[in-house]
Amino acid sequence: MPQLLVRDVPLDVVEALKRRAADHGRSAEAEHRLILESALRPARAGFWERAAALREKTRGRISIPSEELIRQARDER
Repeated sequence: MPQLLVRDVPLDVVEALKRRAADHGRSAEAEHRLILESALRPARAGFWERAAALREKTRGRISIPSEELIRQARDER
């Protein structure tokens, strides 16, 4: 696997990265990889894609507003 070398990183950034890695229970190298991957790889199924899929899946169903369901439940008491 290729390696990446980043030069001239400010000391405060390096220290913050090490703290973040420690907070997550990972090595600094593993934390570096995770940050790069999350910044550069597109989400597999992002929020908008999941929302569109859910809308498509539930299209045509009868929906009742939640306030109406609450009123019905109160009236049944």
